[in-house]
Amino acid sequence: MASKRALLTALIFLFLSKLFALDLTDLYHSLGNSFYNLVDSNEGLTGFRSLNVSSGGREESLGGAFTGLADDIGFFDYNPAASCLLQKGEAALFHNSWIADSNIETLAWADRFENLGLGAKIKCFYVPFTEYNYFGNRVAANYYSETTAYLNASYNFFKGYYFKGLAIGGNFKAAWRSVPDYTNNETDSIIQGSGLSQSSLGIMADIGAMLTFDCFKNFASREPNLRVGLSAQNLGAAFKGFGGQGSFGIDDPLPSAASTGISYRPFKKLMFAMDFNKPINFQNFSKSGLWSAGAGIEVNATDFLSIMAGFRLKGGNPRISLGSEFKIKKFIFDINYTFDLTSSVNPVNHFSLSARVNLGDHGRKARQARCDDLYTRGLDEYAKGNYEGAVELWKAALQEDKFFTPARRWIETVRGSQKLYERVLDIQSLD
Repeated sequence: MASKRALLTALIFLFLSKLFALDLTDLYHSLGNSFYNLVDSNEGLTGFRSLNVSSGGREESLGGAFTGLADDIGFFDYNPAASCLLQKGEAALFHNSWIADSNIETLAWADRFENLGLGAKIKCFYVPFTEYNYFGNRVAANYYSETTAYLNASYNFFKGYYFKGLAIGGNFKAAWRSVPDYTNNETDSIIQGSGLSQSSLGIMADIGAMLTFDCFKNFASREPNLRVGLSAQNLGAAFKGFGGQGSFGIDDPLPSAASTGISYRPFKKLMFAMDFNKPINFQNFSKSGLWSAGAGIEVNATDFLSIMAGFRLKGGNPRISLGSEFKIKKFIFDINYTFDLTSSVNPVNHFSLSARVNLGDHGRKARQARCDDLYTRGLDEYAKGNYEGAVELWKAALQEDKFFTPARRWIETVRGSQKLYERVLDIQSLD
């Protein structure tokens, strides 16, 4: 088994490396011409643009169609309500090799405690910044960066056996845009505090909601196969002018947006997801950007290997992505290749990697198995005519899962039958 996993992993890396070597210029021009009418004249009018960039990994492989899925630690940038729906807690590292020598590094943690979800994340976008004077000599070198910290909390309300609940959650976020100091053009000396005056602090929040259902399900599982999500991202404001070189005040608007999405798993090994996003410029609604949309598909080839593909249309340029996920014991690895035309006038190919570790489910799966076993044993006792024994087993099942409605209904049925029997005896005794 280990050798098969190693072989499949090697083949995936080989395939993706071949993609990096392709000259996709002709494909770029064809796609660019096809979507020319969707060029967004309001693109680029907001600050903290890194908030629009995925940390990478599985959600990017699905074309960013994650608002209505959000079933792993990638939920932070898509739907903050999903942490209370995670099957297992996770800790993760992400690396996204973005355009123009820029990179994104992300560290995240999220866990679920029954109906409560909690999480934290820090994400850093950075790109080298080098300044040259009129003679071509380098006079300053540093990094431009945008760092965002997230705190997440969510709760699944009204959860039951048939209705899976309404998950509602939010992120509180603080972002810092760091601009390096620049020089005086005449003296080539660095102006202390000049970068700080252009730096910015963003304070914002995300809110989200998620509903889960069973719909035309063709496999056995307690997990619903249909998810519908709604979220609003980056609601807040940014401030600049900290260095004394400029006046303190409101910075450019944040890249706020509203998103909705849906995911559907008709079969255990197959999943589809779709997503729709509408930017909102709260400083000037008429300058809000055009909508974007994405779609993704995931095929679970084996228990340890999944293949994903996605397409996203944003403005006049599309983004095509391909990725894979493989599991080794408690570790989960994702690799993604993206042919991205949304961020450059030239074809851009980039990749992302993620490594996640499964932190366990705090015994939820084991309790569920005990509950199922007690319920089944109760049915056996009921069939034998041992009604009291059956009731005791179903009560024990409810101790494991108080939302296990079938056990509760069987207890009510037995108690109702006993009361009816006692009433019939009373009537007969009166006669």
